[in-house]
Amino acid sequence: MPVGVVKSYALFAHCFTCSKDNLAAARIARALADLGIAVLRFDFTGLGNSEGEFSSTNFSSNLQDLLAAANRLEQHYAAPALLIGHSLGGAAVLAAAQDLPSVKAIVTIGAPATAAHVKHLFSDVYHELQNKQSVQVELGGRSFSIQRQFVEDLEKYNSIAHIESLKKALLIFHSPLDDVVSIDEASRIYTAAKHPKSFVSLDRADHLLSNPDDSRYVAEVLSAWANRYLGAGRAADVTDDSDVMAIDQGSVVVLERDKKFTREILTPSHRLLSDEPVALGGANLGLNPYELLLAALGSCTSMTLRMYANHKQLDLQAVQVKLHHSRIHAEDCANCEEQTPLIDRITRSIQLTGNLNDQQRTRLLEIANQCPVHKTLKNRIQVETTLTD
Repeated sequence: MPVGVVKSYALFAHCFTCSKDNLAAARIARALADLGIAVLRFDFTGLGNSEGEFSSTNFSSNLQDLLAAANRLEQHYAAPALLIGHSLGGAAVLAAAQDLPSVKAIVTIGAPATAAHVKHLFSDVYHELQNKQSVQVELGGRSFSIQRQFVEDLEKYNSIAHIESLKKALLIFHSPLDDVVSIDEASRIYTAAKHPKSFVSLDRADHLLSNPDDSRYVAEVLSAWANRYLGAGRAADVTDDSDVMAIDQGSVVVLERDKKFTREILTPSHRLLSDEPVALGGANLGLNPYELLLAALGSCTSMTLRMYANHKQLDLQAVQVKLHHSRIHAEDCANCEEQTPLIDRITRSIQLTGNLNDQQRTRLLEIANQCPVHKTLKNRIQVETTLTD
């Protein structure tokens, strides 16, 4: 997720037998997030952290995984406007794009034109599959079981007709030095596709973009190119930076990041996220509101203690503040009108490390209760709320 405003949402399909944590995929996703594009990476069935057996998958199941990820993204954030695919993942996004009407632009990186091209990776054992149900192959230094149905399924996607009818903007990245997927495949994609289409040569790059400079370059070019096609496809729940450019000192602006509970918190100098746990319907991308409240009190307490200790030149080496919020029955609440009144209680435990005597420790406890946020919470607070255009 970008730290600032989300310009658009992208879905990334990783390379064959890789995982979502492939270095190139991770680097490109982080770079795109820095440029305002949120990216969902996911593991295909049987790879990375996903359940299932890789040997039982095929290209058709990969497409179903891709569509399921897009659906998940749409449900919790916004439908993807950008598809990115690396290697076989590129072939997958080209094939799945026609079933995703929200997609406005597609990017392939070192991708084959058709899924059937993958057969060359295990061509030396291909003849064995004519007589066996499965064989063991070495791919990327790892051993995988490939079943006959995997190869048979690839054959079904040996046509480039879907590329000819994309009707979406297309950007193709490929290296002339790619020894896994020939650059001839990029030529097939480019020739089949209709405009708008673009090609960028990744000279000196290898298939996995193992050099960080190559993946960074892909992200920068990709973002600049995508802005042309995604500018009007910005998520409806995102507010443009221009709406929050002027934030007064001492003020905080809270924006929706999705139609659930993810919120962006902006101050004149900083941005952070708040959310609710998954169990409560959130995405758990940030602190929940009460955690933010405790964090405000805890950080203010720690800062106040440090300021006092430094001023008095005390040997306070470290401060740790632990807080907890709960609601308890207010049996002694004289002014409560409810039958079973509850009051909020915050417990605060402070651990002081250093060469301190009992008198100094007692004084530091008193100082903790003098921190500004503590005083604010203890004061009578008046909240005035208005509606604005």
